[in-house]
Amino acid sequence: MRTLAIILMCIVAKAATAQVFDDYFEDKTLRIDYIFSGNSSSQAISLDQLNQSPRWYGKRSNLSEVPVEGNGAIIVREHSKENIIYKNSFSTLFQEWQTTDEAKTTIKAFENVFLVPMPKDTVDITVELRNNRREVVASMTHVVNPKDILIRHIGEHKTPYETMLQAADTTRCINIAFVAEGYTREEMPIYIEDVKKSIDALFSHEPFKSRKEVFNIIAVEPASEESGTSVPRKGIWKRTALGSHFDTFYTERYLTTLHLKRLHDVLAGLPYEHIIVLVNTEVYGGGGILNSYNLSAAHHAKTLPVVVHEFGHSFAGLADEYAYDNEPIPMYPADIEPWEPNITTLKDFHGKWEQMISKKTPVPTPADKKYADAVGVYEGAGYSLNGVYRPMQDCRMRTNENPTFCPVCQKAINNLIDFYVK
Repeated sequence: MRTLAIILMCIVAKAATAQVFDDYFEDKTLRIDYIFSGNSSSQAISLDQLNQSPRWYGKRSNLSEVPVEGNGAIIVREHSKENIIYKNSFSTLFQEWQTTDEAKTTIKAFENVFLVPMPKDTVDITVELRNNRREVVASMTHVVNPKDILIRHIGEHKTPYETMLQAADTTRCINIAFVAEGYTREEMPIYIEDVKKSIDALFSHEPFKSRKEVFNIIAVEPASEESGTSVPRKGIWKRTALGSHFDTFYTERYLTTLHLKRLHDVLAGLPYEHIIVLVNTEVYGGGGILNSYNLSAAHHAKTLPVVVHEFGHSFAGLADEYAYDNEPIPMYPADIEPWEPNITTLKDFHGKWEQMISKKTPVPTPADKKYADAVGVYEGAGYSLNGVYRPMQDCRMRTNENPTFCPVCQKAINNLIDFYVK
């Protein structure tokens, strides 16, 4: 009888989840394009364009919750009501740019794109940006009427793609799209091989290896006019599908694309929520931004560990666990607990990985051989040598040479996978 009761509870819970989604949303995607602008001390949010595409490939449960806080949020409410019917978190290149020297003297604008399920009725949508003290510093609310005739319909004519990995249950899975950047039409067979290698690398790591059946992965094939990517410091500008380039924020190895509308136009109508862009270059570089994209050079010797590391950022919201000798602007104030699950300032450590630390391990933990394999609290993380701590002496989120995610990062990734699919 107990087993039967549990089964009935699960059926009821699943039905309730579907009912909540079906009450408010259609099986379509509302893509909202924004412009974020400002400088080091100011932010502005502007609505750019509304777009609708067939099918919704994001979460259908935990609609009003987020697994990680991020540096911002998009929140959907019933019109003129307080109840939240959908929420997602994010980080952006704009917010990262605000910490640069250029932002002290210049105002810039950045494209940003967010996906929400298509509402059945009029809704209020709020976008919030937070600073490194986790305070809301900019907010904009606008009304969306799903019958608005100016909502652009996209996704009927799809970019060519191949299914690389099909989830056991495609109605409850995590959808990832690989996207080709700087590959000509003739180079697409090379791209497909690069995707296969990246998938093999990702699923050689726990917990992805044990949870492989919940991932649905496609390889999208937008052809570039020219092979490679742009290198501004050398005066090289290539005509590529996504307009990627090195030297982002004048940092030599920072390889990104700022053309997020173009990226999502390529993906319109396809099964995707998380994005991994492979760039056809042998030069080391890349980046990962929470719930935006992971972009990596495809042909460098360290490509595979970089793809996995950057996916830790873009998918799971993991922080970098390395530190710089000279960090110009501390990203993590000592009196604020970071939202990232794998670093701490010890300001509010409760609820992170304290339960995974042996009673014999001191906190903070000295980085010596005695604790080489011990979960602890090791100083030096989040780009700071002092005041920010990591869980292990080494991890995939600290160095490319380490072959695994540490136990704390694995737990964080597992929790996020459960959030999406359970």
